[in-house]
Amino acid sequence: MEQVIANGLFLGAQYALIALGLTLIFGLMNVLNFAHGQMYVLGGFITYTVYGQLGLPFAVAVICSGITLAVIGGFMERYLFRTVIRRSHREESTMMLAAATAFFFDAVMLLVFGEKQRGVPKIVKGVFNNFGVILPYDRILVGLIAAILILGFIAFMKYTKTGRAMRALAQDRVAAQLMGVEVDRYTMIGFALGAMLAGLVGGLLVSITGVNSGIGGPISIKAFMMIMIGGAGVVSGAIAGGFILGMMESVGLTVLREYGDVTYLVIFAALMVFLSIRPNGLMGKPWG
Repeated sequence: MEQVIANGLFLGAQYALIALGLTLIFGLMNVLNFAHGQMYVLGGFITYTVYGQLGLPFAVAVICSGITLAVIGGFMERYLFRTVIRRSHREESTMMLAAATAFFFDAVMLLVFGEKQRGVPKIVKGVFNNFGVILPYDRILVGLIAAILILGFIAFMKYTKTGRAMRALAQDRVAAQLMGVEVDRYTMIGFALGAMLAGLVGGLLVSITGVNSGIGGPISIKAFMMIMIGGAGVVSGAIAGGFILGMMESVGLTVLREYGDVTYLVIFAALMVFLSIRPNGLMGKPWG
C-alpha cells in the first residue's frame, strides 16, 4: 500500500504540473490548447539535446526547455490565437487552430528527432528502499522539484501583481479590463507561462520515462482528463485533478496489472460516470 501511495504522489505531482499550464490558458482565453501535450514533448526533446547531446548540466537543460517553450507560447498567443479571436466570433476557430498547431509540432518533431525513444543519463543514481517503499532517487528528486514548482506557481498567482491580474482576467475578463488590466499583455504572459510549465515538466520527465514524437496526443488527453476532474480554468482544480488521476493510475496499475490496458478503460468509464453527475468538475464553473 505504501508503494502504491508513493507512486501515486509521484505521478500526481507531474500530472498537476501539466494540468496547471493547460487550465491557465483555458482560464485566460477560454481556449483548449490541443498542442499542450506536444509542448511537453518538445520540452523533453530540448532537455535531451542540451543535456544528453551537448553535455550541459541537467538544470541548465530544463531551464532552456522552459524558456524556449515560454517564447513559443508567447508568439503563438500574439500572432496566432489573438488574431483568430479578433477576426472570428466562432469558438470552433480557436479549436481548429489549436489542433493545427498540435499537428504542426508533431510533424516538426518527427522530422527532426524521428520515431525513436530518446532518453538521457540518470541525474541521480541509487534507490530508496525503506518503510515498504522502493523509489529511485531520481524519481524522488523530480517529484520534489515538481512539488516546489507547483507551490511556486501558487505563490506567484496569489502574491504578485501579474498573478493577480491573470486571476482577475480568468474570473471576469470585461470587469478586469474596466479596472485597467492590460488584457493583451497579461493574456500573452499567461499563455507563455502555461507553455513554460509544459516545457519544464517535459524536461524533468525525460530523465525518467524518456520521450518520443508520438506521445503528445496521449499527454494532451490526460491533461484534459485532469482539468475535467478538477474543473476547467481553476488552479486548485487542476492540482486536485492531477493527484486524483495519479492515484487512480497507481492503484489501477497495481490491482489490474495482469490485465494491461484495462486500467485506462476503468479510468475512462469512471470519468464518464463522474462527469454525468458533476459536469463542471470538482471545483469548476459552467463553461462559456
